[in-house]
Amino acid sequence: MTLQRVILPPESQMDTLSLYVDAGPANGIQLRENDEFARNPKSLEEKLHLVSSGGHDVHFEDVLSRHSLLLRAGEQLSFGTYFNAFPASYWRRWTTLRTVRLTVRTSGHGTITVNKSNARGTLQRVDGARVEGATVTVFDLPVKPFGDGGWYWFDLASSREDLILESAEWQGADHGKAPGAVTLEITTMNKPEFCLNNARILSENPEALEHVREVLIVDQGTDKVADYPGFAEIAAALGGKLRIIDQENLGGSGGFARGMYEAVENGSDYALLLDDDVVLEPESINRLLTFADYCKKPTIVGGHMFDLHSRSVLHTFGEVVDPYRIVPAEPHADMEMRHDFSVANLRQTPWLHRRADVDFNGWWMCMIPTAVIREIGLPLPLFIKWDDIEYGLRAHEAGFQTVSLPGSAVWHVSWVDKDDLVGWQAYYHGRNRLIIAMIYSPHAKGGRTIRESFQADVKHLVSMQYFTEHGRLDALEDLFRGPDHLHANIGSKLPEINGRKGSYSDAQMHEDVDEFPAPALGRGPSGIKPIGMPNKKDLVKWGVTTVARQLIKSPAPESAERPQGFLAHRDNKWFRLAHYDSVVVSNADGTASSWYKRDPKKLKRMLVQAGQHHARLYRQWDQLAADYREAVPRITSFEAWRKTFGLDERQGR
Repeated sequence: MTLQRVILPPESQMDTLSLYVDAGPANGIQLRENDEFARNPKSLEEKLHLVSSGGHDVHFEDVLSRHSLLLRAGEQLSFGTYFNAFPASYWRRWTTLRTVRLTVRTSGHGTITVNKSNARGTLQRVDGARVEGATVTVFDLPVKPFGDGGWYWFDLASSREDLILESAEWQGADHGKAPGAVTLEITTMNKPEFCLNNARILSENPEALEHVREVLIVDQGTDKVADYPGFAEIAAALGGKLRIIDQENLGGSGGFARGMYEAVENGSDYALLLDDDVVLEPESINRLLTFADYCKKPTIVGGHMFDLHSRSVLHTFGEVVDPYRIVPAEPHADMEMRHDFSVANLRQTPWLHRRADVDFNGWWMCMIPTAVIREIGLPLPLFIKWDDIEYGLRAHEAGFQTVSLPGSAVWHVSWVDKDDLVGWQAYYHGRNRLIIAMIYSPHAKGGRTIRESFQADVKHLVSMQYFTEHGRLDALEDLFRGPDHLHANIGSKLPEINGRKGSYSDAQMHEDVDEFPAPALGRGPSGIKPIGMPNKKDLVKWGVTTVARQLIKSPAPESAERPQGFLAHRDNKWFRLAHYDSVVVSNADGTASSWYKRDPKKLKRMLVQAGQHHARLYRQWDQLAADYREAVPRITSFEAWRKTFGLDERQGR
């Protein structure tokens, strides 16, 4: 049975070629086990020291199809890459597989070399064969040695004539059951172009839809997918599998909950959740499904996320939750965020060879067995933020694991290009993190979450982000109302938050910076010497001094009429903003700017409220935590969500 096929990028995505095939010496970089400089490269400069020399570029024109490639005489290529190496340690840990077969079909003259790695990133030759003419070469390989990490892959080398890879695949013994049926669900909010692009990709790769029962788009926006040009043609190409559900905006958690609900209702074995602003590698669907079918017990299996605007950059290889702070963290200290495979490939990056066991997988691409949904329920009604993390933690408590499977991925807009800690989203960040801490933190009073929540309030206030802080205070007030407020305001809270924007200049975005008055020369902090973050030992003193100064000292009178400067988003840091009375700040994607104006009265009022709310939170933590924990089964039930969807029980779907 096919576990994983060797694939190549489509013609339109040749900028991702380094994720599929790697040119250069077939043995890559030999890493000395005691050489920490080589084993743990962190900076770009260090990585550049490790890049293979003596290699050659992969010729785009030599990619013959999604599965076939020409290797010119005298060249060599490695398939020890993100999408084509076989993640043996994941199959060893989570599935029943104990032997994998590599089948390689070639024509021409050359050699095939099979390699493996261990959890330390040490590379080892396993087997090899010479090929000539039309040849099918088979290697049977044990999975047993991969307890902590490691991959299998193969390299090709041609000699006196060209060598063509016709196809290759990794195969396993039949697991004895029919492949599971999948409901593929996309939740969208005014992104019809993204949705239809992914629907188009699916229609052009029918093998990815072989076991997909339904492609479901939950459309919660006003710019409807069904009204977008080309919809009818794409729907027809999907052969009747596409269905649109229009519902009010219930956020990501409401859209994904609807997809999971429908997957159970239509008898699917899995719900595959996708964000709307992604580009899909369609082969990932079958990889996730096959892996999930082979798992020893029902398991949530997710894909990785690459940066849509820098397509060789991996967001993260896996994430856990820091139990003391209740924040996402990396499973191993030597892992790094935003690894660039075009700079250091799989064979050159030892930490990528250690299996990363995770607490959750982001719902940019995540396959959830309906058996899990039936047992633990649907998502918490959090609207956005933390719903995927909470579901992974809840599943873990019920005995269901989550696996982030290498070789399965989407390209997604990076968090670097988003302002999701300021503005309207701050309400959901602040509230939902505290709810997760109440339900799952093993530490008294949620560890550091109360303290860090108050610290965040102070940072926003000294940064003149009063609209953001209003939302955070509102979040605490709603938190005190108890768990039933989650369903009650899921559809109404965002309009309420956005309705306040007119009262706050920091929430009013303008696309043209010339709409703001020109800054006065010589006003505000000097731009010659950057203002750095205070030392940790001086942080409390700095905070007290800064807050006192902002409370006591009135803003310069002219700062209300003219900003003291323009600040690029990369410089939009609390320790810099705190020195201004008035400044125009650009947003993360560079499309607009807003005017921050210091207001001691707002600062005083909100700071007092933040202190009072957090003192109350500390006093009432234990009772609130008990209330939220007790409510989880009820508010995640099909009955509760059915009411929120506006479905009568007799309607079903």
